[in-house]
Amino acid sequence: MKSNMGTLDRVIRIALAALFAVLIATGVVVGTGAWILGVLGAVFLVTAVVAFCPLYLPFGISTRGKK
Repeated sequence: MKSNMGTLDRVIRIALAALFAVLIATGVVVGTGAWILGVLGAVFLVTAVVAFCPLYLPFGISTRGKK
């Protein structure tokens, strides 16, 4: 599993995961919407931590800078 995410991409995903968590915790989003945001936030957080997005593979996308 080769890294295909750059720093900015990872920071944005972590920020979105945190925003989703706050929306759910404060009760702004409830029910099915909360479940969907919760799962999406968890996926964003995991992909940001491991710096790999499986959806980028089929399209050949990499936000990681050149070394």
